[in-house]
Amino acid sequence: MTDGSRPVALITGVGRTVGIGAGIAAQLAASGWDIAFTYWSAYDQRMEWGVEAGATGAVTATLTRHGASVAAIEADLSDVAAPAAVFDEAERRIGPVTALVMCHCESVDSGLLDTTVESFDRHFAVNARATWLLIREYGRRFHGTPGSGRIIALTSDHTVGNLPYGASKGALDRITRAAAHELAHLGITANVINPGPVDTGWMTDEIRASGIRQTPLGRLGTPRDTANLVDFLCSPQGQWINGQLLLSNGGFA
Repeated sequence: MTDGSRPVALITGVGRTVGIGAGIAAQLAASGWDIAFTYWSAYDQRMEWGVEAGATGAVTATLTRHGASVAAIEADLSDVAAPAAVFDEAERRIGPVTALVMCHCESVDSGLLDTTVESFDRHFAVNARATWLLIREYGRRFHGTPGSGRIIALTSDHTVGNLPYGASKGALDRITRAAAHELAHLGITANVINPGPVDTGWMTDEIRASGIRQTPLGRLGTPRDTANLVDFLCSPQGQWINGQLLLSNGGFA
């Protein structure tokens, strides 16, 4: 438990140093937040990029250099008990959560004809159900100063060839934006960010080139681009932005 001089942000999905979650964590730590973050090595193990050795320690070291107290929590968010356990651990090790930033996801490409029921259900368990359960846990526990609470979720507009991911992210959008109204009595804002194409190691050369062509600025997004917006939304100056789906994508068409 810290002395309470820094607010606490809980950031999900911080499994790799190159990821958007890690970029957000570093930016918030530099802005004076303590950080609890989740990761799930079994997911990275299933993906092409594999587990990044030492990632948790490297992220933690970066955050502590910014003066943050840090709690790294491994959590399988497809487990309905995980959100409550994550909040318990974050509160025990650092303190009550002021900002909930959700960067976690299940993302395995498949379309209408080849998606399995198991994959569909796993996507919705992680991307939609866990989002609801995390927000519910946050709302039940929040006792911060009215106007200080923040909920932010990362989304995507993928659909074609990415059915379960895109559909479950659409559900995430609705769940998160509902919180702007249903948790208004607590003084909490809730927004969704679509960061557009950000290459964190998953893009092929073809996807990378296509993303650059379709973006007026002639480059892909970076984790820092998203982190800058999250930092603003979590600040007092960002309070008036609420219940929105924000396209922070460089004009990507």
